[in-house]
Amino acid sequence: MPLINESHDSLPYIDAAPTASAHAQAQQLINAELSPEHTSTMHPWIPEAPEPKFSQFIQQELARKAQGAPLTGGIDLSRYEAPEAPTRASDTETPNLDEWRQTLQKAYASSSHLSKRHENLALLEEHGKNAWLIGNSQLEEILGSLEKELAETKEASEEVNKQRKIAQEASQGELVSLEETWKRGVGAILDVELASEGLRMQILEHRRQVAQQKAH
Repeated sequence: MPLINESHDSLPYIDAAPTASAHAQAQQLINAELSPEHTSTMHPWIPEAPEPKFSQFIQQELARKAQGAPLTGGIDLSRYEAPEAPTRASDTETPNLDEWRQTLQKAYASSSHLSKRHENLALLEEHGKNAWLIGNSQLEEILGSLEKELAETKEASEEVNKQRKIAQEASQGELVSLEETWKRGVGAILDVELASEGLRMQILEHRRQVAQQKAH
């Protein structure tokens, strides 16, 4: 059961469109009920947005984007490049073992990276096409179900509006008759009130004349 029961009393297929002056008066009445802060304050029924909990790195990135600063740091891609062999001033100079050890480590990292990249490209070449086709097929099924749901929703909405129009047009004669009866009733009440007021004035005038005659 819904928490809010809505009732729409408008008859768009029978009632005439409001005039510009009537629309302006209605808008004035609406504005009079609104608080001055209604454009800047959320409705009390709308819950507050949860406080975001970002990690330190995400906060730093958001601050960088807010300041418009360029992207710095990140992954050092130079480690995957082929290293150059250490140079010696002369052929007789003793090789620096630490430099050769670091160069060997860089060469191993670069070789491992290229090997994994070659393996991934081979897998993509072998299975990528089928995976792409399967993914496209799944997306097409999702799109088709969404389009079907959208069409059914539109059809249901059109059917509701159609039945609403039929019901209103079928009741138009009765509503017009009731409105005319109401207008005649209000007019008769006004006639009775006018007649009563006229009779009261006549009684008061008669009493005034009687009082004057007794005074003489």
